[in-house]
Amino acid sequence: MKLKFYITLLLGLLCFTHAKAQDVAVKTNLLYDATATVNLGVEIGLAPKWTLDISGNLNAWDIDEDTKWRHWFAQPEARYWFCDRFSRHFLGFHAIGGQYNITGIKNNVTFLGTPFKNFTDKRYQGWGVGAGVAYGYAFILGKHWNLELEIGVGYTYFNYDIFSCTGCGRNIGESDHHYFGPTKAAINLVYLF
Repeated sequence: MKLKFYITLLLGLLCFTHAKAQDVAVKTNLLYDATATVNLGVEIGLAPKWTLDISGNLNAWDIDEDTKWRHWFAQPEARYWFCDRFSRHFLGFHAIGGQYNITGIKNNVTFLGTPFKNFTDKRYQGWGVGAGVAYGYAFILGKHWNLELEIGVGYTYFNYDIFSCTGCGRNIGESDHHYFGPTKAAINLVYLF
């Protein structure tokens, strides 16, 4: 078992040693950074006009004793570039999946059929999966640096448990929600290898 692991690791490292310019990029979404959501993305060139972007995001901190916006999610995306990859216009086809624990977000907002005002007095803990399509544009800042702007729309299915108050553990029900609307927003700072 260990031998298979070391062989796989060695082959993976050899793949990266042969990477040419604009074959691999790492990135961070500045919008997520602004919400204290740690995130990291890796994008790999697959063909002259195709890349695979995989990002992971984590927010594991409580805002205060009664307010939580904890979540993690992963978002793989296949991208088609209209010019050269990592340059100018692209279309993305993404999936999304993750888990969340949200409570104490004081608001009176309903957006595209989702009643965010319910997060004020109850705790919602569950998971979600979905898919969507996105449009983006990459600005070349220098030899190794880009700035990407991207917006995406799609569908996400949420399944969750409802708890009676923000800090207690009494489960009062289970439900689900079907969401159609924005599924991706990014201002990515990108470093190209």
